[in-house]
Amino acid sequence: MVIKSVNGKHPQIPSDCYVAENATIVGDVILGNSCSVWFNAVIRGDVHHIKIGNKVNIQDGAIIHCTYQKHPTEIGNNVSIGHNAIVHGCKIHDNVLIGMGSIVMDNCVVESNSIIAAGAVVTQNTIVESGTIYAGVPAKKVKDIDQSDFAGEIERISNNYVMYSSWFKEE
Repeated sequence: MVIKSVNGKHPQIPSDCYVAENATIVGDVILGNSCSVWFNAVIRGDVHHIKIGNKVNIQDGAIIHCTYQKHPTEIGNNVSIGHNAIVHGCKIHDNVLIGMGSIVMDNCVVESNSIIAAGAVVTQNTIVESGTIYAGVPAKKVKDIDQSDFAGEIERISNNYVMYSSWFKEE
């Protein structure tokens, strides 16, 4: 793994987090507890800060970055960033699923209990309302989520990634 300081800022990673051997975390990055950063993922806090909450999983090949002097990236608790997703200069609230291969661009806000579908492109300045699914290019609201099922599902995914990461810590 590459854990690197940039301009005097060093990533803060709690001891209960898992960071894969070929993941990269640089600069002004703060991870919460029980996070996992998987193979080939990059978290690059070189041009602004990145704050990541508790039980966030950043899956294989995902990229998290920010915009120089304009937009930090802030991610809440119980968030899953799918394989090869790009999250850039935006705010993601709690209990969100960012689908595989999706892109969330500058100054977007993804409110709690929402899903960004696989392959979606959430264009600059979009606000994804709580309890919705956004899909497509550009991403648009496609439906509301039945919240009675959703909260448990997001918690299950977050807990599974904590479990998966424990397998690698044991090796």
